[in-house]
Amino acid sequence: MKDNTRRVRQRGRAWRAGLVGLLMPVALGSAAQTPQERQAAPAAHPETMTEFPAPTDGRPMQVPPPSTTVPLAAGFDVRKFEAMAQAMVADQRIPGMAMAIVHNGRVLSARGYGITDVRAAEPVDAHTVFRLASLSKSFAGTIAGVLVSEGALRWDSKVVDYMPGLQLSDPDAARRVTVADVLSHRVGLARHAYDRDIERGADYNSLVQKLAQAPMTCAPGDCYSYQNVAFSLVGDVVFATSGQFYNEVVSRRLFKPLGMNDASLGLEGIQASARWAKPHVRAGRGWNSLMPKPTYYRIAPAAGVNASISDMAQWLIAHGGHRPDVLPAPLLATLHAPVVGTPGEMRSRSASWRGQRLNAAGYGLGWRIYDYSGHRLVFHGGAVQGYRGLMALMPERDLGLVILWNSESSLPSGLLPTILDDAIGLPSQRWLDIDFETLYASDRRPGNESVGAGASTSRANPQ
Repeated sequence: MKDNTRRVRQRGRAWRAGLVGLLMPVALGSAAQTPQERQAAPAAHPETMTEFPAPTDGRPMQVPPPSTTVPLAAGFDVRKFEAMAQAMVADQRIPGMAMAIVHNGRVLSARGYGITDVRAAEPVDAHTVFRLASLSKSFAGTIAGVLVSEGALRWDSKVVDYMPGLQLSDPDAARRVTVADVLSHRVGLARHAYDRDIERGADYNSLVQKLAQAPMTCAPGDCYSYQNVAFSLVGDVVFATSGQFYNEVVSRRLFKPLGMNDASLGLEGIQASARWAKPHVRAGRGWNSLMPKPTYYRIAPAAGVNASISDMAQWLIAHGGHRPDVLPAPLLATLHAPVVGTPGEMRSRSASWRGQRLNAAGYGLGWRIYDYSGHRLVFHGGAVQGYRGLMALMPERDLGLVILWNSESSLPSGLLPTILDDAIGLPSQRWLDIDFETLYASDRRPGNESVGAGASTSRANPQ
């Protein structure tokens, strides 16, 4: 037993050392030291490594960003996917949804479908705001990365340097937790620590204090365990580094320069939107709309962002490398690199796209990284009462897609693998339980090119 424990600890120390080696070459070499760290800065390294060591814990092989992109497979037709989305809102299978597809830095489609609220129906359009839930984590990782790029912060900065009162049940662990540990869910706490307290209405500050009582499952940096409360510690780091509240920094440094004009944070943000989609839960055979709960909004880095599909199209374009003025290429290479394996995601139901398409899975800094049938996929999903969302980037095709909907249905989830399979030319597989082939054939007849009742489009010609 002691030998096994010693081996686990040795592997943990080796993995932590490997993480620092991965992150430093891409982003830390040019970063200035924080005021808390007086030692000499590390020697400069190349911005992009040409070779990466093969991981041993089930995460995808690390590769540099593609120097050139591969065209989308023949037959990739955005209109087909729009018809599928329209079929989902027919007869209120789901109340409403929005979908964006971007390619080569251009918006191929950004449209709304269905309605915002079954009780007071308004059409969902390209500027209807949805709650993003855990898609918000990509914004937290990105804003931290912006500060790293400017030299105001380091990925290996200790969180306790910015939050001196932070305590964990293991005092040494509290002193070891880094910014990168927080953003990649490697704090060492049990999965979803204190999420139930969030749902009961607890405030963030009281839960941070309770972290001192939470059992540790491993040393910081040694294992993956998904968090919301602990993930949101990055908000305190951003405040201490920038002197501005997290919400203000994200809005000023990301939303505004990227043209995400409908985006906001918090319950007040979504309620102040010109048009926003209400959350829906099942009510017999139909749907019942609710007011959003403030619970997870209290942990803004983990789940606080609201945005329209027009906003999210710009977010994917930026993460595709087309806005280097805001998100430089070395930063994107760091954010999109897996730093910890998440092989449990491949043990999902065999009929699901994760069970059938994923060869490897890992987590980066606010993003999930997958091997999708041999193709790198940068991904995140989100779910909170009455809202769901998925977003994905396939760098080798310079393709991005995001799907948002205002209900607890799982139906739209099948759109993501459907689009990805078409993009890379995989044989057709029925991921959606809808007879959309007949619908699509009818939609393509000459003279029948309506976008559907209540739909709104913001679309450029496909390339």
